[in-house]
Amino acid sequence: MTVKGIDVSSYQSSAYSTNGLSFVFVKATEGTSYINPKMVAQAARARSAGLVVGFYHFLRPGSMRDQARYFVEECASIHGDPLFGDWEDEGVSNAQKDAFLAEVKRLRGDTHRVGLYCSRYYWLNRDTTSNAGDALWIADYVDAGKPRIKAKWTFHQYTDSPVDTNVGAFEDRAALRKWADK
Repeated sequence: MTVKGIDVSSYQSSAYSTNGLSFVFVKATEGTSYINPKMVAQAARARSAGLVVGFYHFLRPGSMRDQARYFVEECASIHGDPLFGDWEDEGVSNAQKDAFLAEVKRLRGDTHRVGLYCSRYYWLNRDTTSNAGDALWIADYVDAGKPRIKAKWTFHQYTDSPVDTNVGAFEDRAALRKWADK
């Protein structure tokens, strides 16, 4: 059994449908200068529907320590919200990805799960350490819950139409909430 969720950024409305969802992951920040202007409203929409809310930071080349600090200081997270590094920029190395996860974990690991979002291509061809922190959120546009990787995944983004849609490897929302609350 799996739970369903979506991820949103400033490209999506803050009035998205929550029907049938158990979680919403919201883009919070990017680099050290961008904050999603809809982040607070998008998170509030999910919270008001009783969903698990998580946040992600789009990694850019530069200081991973500075980006981790910027992310945890600027995202609208509360205790138990999963936090993810979004690794898509070719200018960000595997070592930098690992450094970002380590720094977010150092800053918020007592109160938040810290994980990695990346595509199947990055996981199979750019990753050299198999480090996804507490959770691997893998993008592979195939049947829901069947990403083409051998590693244990926690979340699977399986389509971007009409929105980024995901499943989580949890029996139900209560199991997801228990995992998120550590």
